[in-house]
Order: sequence, then C-alpha cells, then structure tokens
Amino acid sequence: MFYYQRLRDLREDKDLTQKNIAEFLQIHQVQYHKYESGKRELPFHMAVELAKYYNVSLDYIAGLTNDKRGITRSELPKDETLLLKKYRALPPQNKGRLLERLDMLLGK
Repeated sequence: MFYYQRLRDLREDKDLTQKNIAEFLQIHQVQYHKYESGKRELPFHMAVELAKYYNVSLDYIAGLTNDKRGITRSELPKDETLLLKKYRALPPQNKGRLLERLDMLLGK
C-alpha cells in the first residue's frame, strides 16, 4: 500500500476533509490534495506531524506495517526486546528450529 492511500484512509476514518488537514498542516488544500493523490511526495516533517495527529507510527503511514502503533522498544519489556534482538541475529535455518521448539513448548 502506498503512503498516500494511508493518508486518505486515516483522514476519512476521522471524517475529516482535505481542507481540515491542510489547515492543520498550514498549507493550501490543493497542495495537500497532491500529497494524498500521490502526485507529490509528502515532506518528512509533515509525515511526522500527521503521525502525531493521527496517533500512528511513521511505519504505518509508509505502508511498512498494518499495525497503526508499530512496535517500539519502549513499548516492549526488556526480556521481549532481548528475545527479538537474539532472534533477528539467527540465521534463517535456526529461526525455523527455534519456532519449532516454541511450538513444542506451547504444546502445539
């Protein structure tokens, strides 16, 4: 999904108009329309402001995740952060082995 589709969806979910968002960003509605239609690239500082406004992550706006809040270290307990760090360091074949062992421990 392209970021501009996410912008439209987020705006429509809040029942807002392009004019409402343009006013928030202090730009003209025509300029915002170009961002939302994919005709112009959204500047990074505006993406940050929109992420704050909609209370979503930049990854969500960029279409990199479907989790609106994203996953940040600050939201995870230290042991879960350590587990993810170690998992990501594993070679692919060992990731599969680890997942099999987890299934066994969970009784699946």
